[in-house]
Amino acid sequence: MEQSEIKALTGKAVVEARVKSNMKLGLGTGSTAIHAVYYVGALLKQGVLQNIRVVPTSFQTMIACEELGIPLYSLNSPEIAGRLDLTIDGADEVDNENLCVKGGGGALLLEKIVAYSSDAYAIVIDESKRVDNLGLRFAVPLEIIAEARIPICQSLEQLGALVTLRNAVGKAGPIITEHGNLLLDIRFKTPVDPRAFEEKLKLIAGVVENGFFTKLRPTVFIGRSNGSVEVKS
Repeated sequence: MEQSEIKALTGKAVVEARVKSNMKLGLGTGSTAIHAVYYVGALLKQGVLQNIRVVPTSFQTMIACEELGIPLYSLNSPEIAGRLDLTIDGADEVDNENLCVKGGGGALLLEKIVAYSSDAYAIVIDESKRVDNLGLRFAVPLEIIAEARIPICQSLEQLGALVTLRNAVGKAGPIITEHGNLLLDIRFKTPVDPRAFEEKLKLIAGVVENGFFTKLRPTVFIGRSNGSVEVKS
């Protein structure tokens, strides 16, 4: 199967397996997760799903939901009251313990807030996203306060990270996040403990959030080129 077909298959599989009527649902960002958004929209239109209240994790997801007629809320809405039944999202890397790196699309801050406000968490990926160690092949993003860029970079280098400021495509200069911050991408030469580094990175003054997602152990739906979807809990 083509990669686009694998992503569509996986997005459909997670909705069929996990989404029920009357859910408070977080819907995530990226090229695989967006297919779950499309399928939720289709089932709502058909009447198969009813009374779904969705919290989106990015402008991309919000706009897609608006176009599909999916009712949108925030975590602060009285109908949501700060807790979700389930969040479905993609990932840039997933290791053998189902720990993740997320934020390649730049939406890691709200993605983490939504994920960590959920009673259940499902990640959808294609098989290319499985790795033995996080942060070696795909960069771990950090959302940072612009005024703290240089001291943050110095702190990261002391931790052994290779640091790059993420620049925009189609715009001169760096990417500005949906919350008005900058993004750094960091890589490591040798394996690190993702759980420890999620905490270490948060302690650096000026770091808003980082792309290690280790506090929830999601169920991972892995789309494979043979047309199957493996579910790894």
